[in-house]
Amino acid sequence: MAAEPAPAARLAGVGQRYGKVTALEGVDLVVPSGRTLGLIGPDGVGKSTLLALVAGVRRIQAGTVEVLGGDMHRPDHRRAVCARIAYMPQGLGRNLYPALSVTENIDFFGRLFGQGRAERAERSAQLQAATGLAPFRDRPAGKLSGGMKQKLGLCCALIHDPDLLILDEPTTGVDPLSRRQFWELIDRIHDRRPAMTVMVATAYMEEAERFDSLVAIDGGRVLATGTPASLRDRTGAASLEEAFVALLPEARRAGRKPLVIPPLPMAEGPPAIVASELTRSFGDFVAVDHVSFAIARGEIFGFLGSNGCGKTTTMKMLTGLLPASSGTASVLGRPVEAADLETRRRVGYMSQAFSLYGELTVRQNLVLHARLFGLPADRVGARTALMLERFELAGVADQLPEALPLGIRQRLSLAVALVHEPEILILDEPTSGVDPLARDGFWAQLVALSRESGVTIFVSTHFMTEALRCDRISLMHAGRVLAMGTPAELQARRAAASLDDAFVDWLREAAGEQPVPPPPAAAPAAASRPALAGLGRLWAYARREGLELLRDPVRLAFALLGPLLLLLAFGYGISFDVENLRFAALDRDRSAESRALLQEFAGSRYFAQAPPAADGSELESRLRSGELALAIEIPPGFGRDLLRGREPEVALILDGAMPFRAETARGYVEGVVRRWQQEQAARAVAPAGTANPWSLAIRFRYNQAFLSVFAIVPGVVMLLLAMIPSMLTAGGVVRERETGSIANLYASPTRRLEFLVGKQLPYVAVGIVSGLSLILMAVLVFQVPVRGSLVALLAGLVLYVAATTGFGLVVSTFVRTQLAAIFACAILTVVPAVNFSGFMSPVSGLTGAARVMGALFPAGWFQAISVGSFTKGLDLATLAPGLLPLAGFALAHLGIARLLLREQER
Repeated sequence: MAAEPAPAARLAGVGQRYGKVTALEGVDLVVPSGRTLGLIGPDGVGKSTLLALVAGVRRIQAGTVEVLGGDMHRPDHRRAVCARIAYMPQGLGRNLYPALSVTENIDFFGRLFGQGRAERAERSAQLQAATGLAPFRDRPAGKLSGGMKQKLGLCCALIHDPDLLILDEPTTGVDPLSRRQFWELIDRIHDRRPAMTVMVATAYMEEAERFDSLVAIDGGRVLATGTPASLRDRTGAASLEEAFVALLPEARRAGRKPLVIPPLPMAEGPPAIVASELTRSFGDFVAVDHVSFAIARGEIFGFLGSNGCGKTTTMKMLTGLLPASSGTASVLGRPVEAADLETRRRVGYMSQAFSLYGELTVRQNLVLHARLFGLPADRVGARTALMLERFELAGVADQLPEALPLGIRQRLSLAVALVHEPEILILDEPTSGVDPLARDGFWAQLVALSRESGVTIFVSTHFMTEALRCDRISLMHAGRVLAMGTPAELQARRAAASLDDAFVDWLREAAGEQPVPPPPAAAPAAASRPALAGLGRLWAYARREGLELLRDPVRLAFALLGPLLLLLAFGYGISFDVENLRFAALDRDRSAESRALLQEFAGSRYFAQAPPAADGSELESRLRSGELALAIEIPPGFGRDLLRGREPEVALILDGAMPFRAETARGYVEGVVRRWQQEQAARAVAPAGTANPWSLAIRFRYNQAFLSVFAIVPGVVMLLLAMIPSMLTAGGVVRERETGSIANLYASPTRRLEFLVGKQLPYVAVGIVSGLSLILMAVLVFQVPVRGSLVALLAGLVLYVAATTGFGLVVSTFVRTQLAAIFACAILTVVPAVNFSGFMSPVSGLTGAARVMGALFPAGWFQAISVGSFTKGLDLATLAPGLLPLAGFALAHLGIARLLLREQER
């Protein structure tokens, strides 16, 4: 007798907590090898946590988790087996990249798992054909419907032929036909590879029927395990859904009543919603094609269809969020117009994707939407409290939505759609991902709204149990309505055993029967070349990040054009040059000597003469108003006293509001007076001995014209290359954490350093291009030539950009939001770059902590190279010692980012 294969996974005494919330407690579970195991249970009971622990994505807090023959506590085993595990997280497209096309997403995952180009292309084509994504191969993932995103996520998970496939609610939001195709594909792959183990969390009880065994979970504990049949027998239930409810603790089932839907009363008055030949095109693609229907007041109208068939587009046109290309639509007797706010206040809309404010708590979201829809102020509090109670949100009222499980977020979205007491509810898959008990609660509310309050409900769904609760339904495919009627009528027209079979039959007929593609061939074992595999994974992240950057025109413009515009603004807007200072004189002497003195000021390029003042008060007034920078008052008898060898006094009054300008102007005044004295001495106008017997000639080395542009432009280049590249890079890691795609790092063989360098490289490239453009602008526009070593300047540029982008990675690894990352980088780079780098004052003049700060940031080191290359004309040997610290900063920042980046979620 053959030995029983070792289990694929074994959990013993596993516990997991998030703050005060217990996700798992004392879980013991054995997952047989080569079997399919389904996890069923309400939202927030620990299913996703359990799957994440088995996948190695989440850190184990308590207990033991053994997967594929080893302890997942051990990092070496976890890294060794992650290539044999495929993990698809919960949520529509959570592991995908919206800017990448279908093919590019699959290709990226193939690169992560070390597949060659030909193998990636072949398996990608097979998976796309098997999931029906081939016609959409070039469409960005962000523009796919929810179900199509789930199919693409499965393709990405299956690209490397795993031994353990972990799917967290993979068919949530997927239409019945696609779900059948999805599981047929899994079955065919499993038949070809019987040793592959499949673990699935699902919200569809009809799906759970197909698994070899099930695990029912509630409150973080395992309630029961067994085959679907054994669970039904154990509870005496006719269906698995009823068996699941029966397994729940009594407290969870208390007060549950069978859902009864009273007949729809005879409609009175005009329909609530009318669509006539409604059409919407996006370029050459027709999303909605001449759709017509009428929905009576108080009716529950179900909108069913294949993924991407136009359901969501139709709903958006009915709410005024999208204009129709042709056809008409009316709501509550009025044409749909985006500007008709009064009608929009009478409609509640819940989108398919979660679209509430992540920065606001559950309660704050409800209050905000109540106020936005004009609910009277004295009713906002009571209505909010009612929604919290009705949808069982009181316990999470002060939590942020992003921290909540998917099902609870869906309940919040529905509560927000209802908070202002609308007459029409348009709900786009409102119960997607919600457990059966919660779905029953939803529908009890919807039925009460329809039958008791006369609210018209237009709802799309993929649950056939929900479709059966609708008064009428329409079936839609490829933008067209295939059939419309009551559920019983549609089932009878196809002579189908169930509404699900009828729906699938219609879709197969509309789409044309396609031969079932063969399952993808097994992936050949990758050659053991860790170094090359690591470089491949690094390049995969670099290529993906580069594609995303190139397809984001706003970020790309900010990266390339922003620095140039800022250099123009700084170069022309900031100047330390003091020229054309306006002066006016009050000449009470009017002698040839006084006129000669004033002419000396008028002839200087540093001063511009203004009309003379009539008296002292006028001179004071003009100086106070800022019209004048210098006031000259010459007393009577100035010329006579000068000729007689006396020392006449002249009042030279400077505006000292700006000390730097005033101090510079003072030097200019002294220079003009000195030159005038020398001229007077040469003419022998002044008595002997009144003029200095020597002259002073000052020359400035490196900047003989004493123009501030030679100091400003090299410093601004340093400042911009500190700020812009770091701000761009700062969004990299935190963005993946926000979208959930960080799970690809945790669940793949990718090392942290490969991930970080891969994400950094595109921004280093952009930073270098930006730096080169800044150098060209400095030379061509501002006429600041590179007098010194161009090699040192370019080497410093590369190392400096590597250091600043590395700093952006450091910031990105510990902040929680992209906004916080951008602000943190802006502050933490600009302040040292301006104050401690030598930009505003020489580094040699800094002392104490300021001197240390200057040495601890790369800006000061590059400033010395920038100024030395542009202005001072220093050679490579002189500037080379500054390159080593920049290289050190680049490596240090990358090392710090690696230490801060977690290997697993906590």
